[in-house]
Amino acid sequence: MPLTKIADGIRTGLAGRSFDGSLKFDCGADGVIILATGDVSTVDRDTDCALHLSTENLQKLLAGKLNPMTAVMLGKIRITGDMPTALKLARLLG
Repeated sequence: MPLTKIADGIRTGLAGRSFDGSLKFDCGADGVIILATGDVSTVDRDTDCALHLSTENLQKLLAGKLNPMTAVMLGKIRITGDMPTALKLARLLG
């Protein structure tokens, strides 16, 4: 699934919810999805926190089929930057 479709799904899922800070899902060669200032974008920029993962694992994470903490421990997700921002995302997904 292209990242633009995933981004559209995130935008729909976050409607009416707030997310403080900025976060990047970095899927390597597939591209990025940015959550910032109440919007979702596929245009790369600097963010408070970045999650490095495969597109497949991003889809599993968003579908609730991949536990964020377990994924980090197993090396399926690598986090750089501001850890509290990543934890906000985990609460939003949970």
